[in-house]
Amino acid sequence: MPAPEVSAEALAARLSAIGLTTRVLEHTRHTSIEAEVPETLPAETWREVLEVVAAADRFGLLATSLGGRTLWAAVNKAVPATGDVRGPGRQR
Repeated sequence: MPAPEVSAEALAARLSAIGLTTRVLEHTRHTSIEAEVPETLPAETWREVLEVVAAADRFGLLATSLGGRTLWAAVNKAVPATGDVRGPGRQR
């Protein structure tokens, strides 16, 4: 499995290759990829877009009442390994 950063960049590159302009945003627990979706996106292109975002941990489409549509996908960042997974107050 590729590193989360590589996965997010690969998703952005694939969406760009389809013709969408992407933004990659870093968050504490995930990296998000966003793209504005034109109203005239052909059905075949939608199929390609769905194939791409299916590789993400989560994805969705935000549609506004003004007609704007933003596609988003999120790739979770790796959780650092820790010696104590029981958490505070659970130590012996």
